[in-house]
Amino acid sequence: MSDICIEFDDVVAGYKDFMILNNLSFKAHRGSITLLLGPNGAGKSTALKALFGLLKPRQGRILLDGRNIAGATQKELLAAGVAFVPQGRNLFGQLSVYENLELGGITLGMKTTHERIPEILELFPRVKERLHSAAASLSGGEQKQLEIGRALLLRPKVILIDEPSIGLSPLVVQDVFRLLRRLADEQGVTVLMVEQNVKSALKISDYAIALESGRLVLHKPAGELLADPNIERLFLGGAHAAAAVAPATV
Repeated sequence: MSDICIEFDDVVAGYKDFMILNNLSFKAHRGSITLLLGPNGAGKSTALKALFGLLKPRQGRILLDGRNIAGATQKELLAAGVAFVPQGRNLFGQLSVYENLELGGITLGMKTTHERIPEILELFPRVKERLHSAAASLSGGEQKQLEIGRALLLRPKVILIDEPSIGLSPLVVQDVFRLLRRLADEQGVTVLMVEQNVKSALKISDYAIALESGRLVLHKPAGELLADPNIERLFLGGAHAAAAVAPATV
């Protein structure tokens, strides 16, 4: 089996006549954490949405394990092992933690869902303590952990996660990052992440990809980028300047 899990091949996508992804091509390695970087509007979140079938590409291919999934439905992608944790809070606030987990496993059937919930709760002790509380009563960090736990019920081979640190304390952010690292290392999960807390995210990532105007401008090991003095300019919008110093590699 190829080491490449995800591949964007000349993808063009956007809304109506406004294209956000412009001939985007990149690859993400299996069992690795790949961080998408770039200024606001660069196409990072749009790439995740296109991969998860929320936006149909106008051109190009999106490959999962060598199979073109461009245009597939969310149901088909969940069945293929792709889970998406979007920005913000995406819980049923008036329902309990347990009920939210049950809904997360609705495609599995209740028997399988109930069998898997205990193993998810072992990953999140604080969430386990609040099992019968309304999801809306949880702290921001607990809610984000519940969202990730709900995605993990499906035992995904790919996790797409968009800005997991928003609204969280630094300590909780580190807990989330450590969990993602453990999933990649111990379960071989491929993680594609968008995160503005760049330096912290680079520390737990394997690869970094920088986008500008919906195009790839840099692809290199995360550790190398972390040590690059151009990192601040890259994040603040100077991706072309950084790319000139460190050309894109795959």
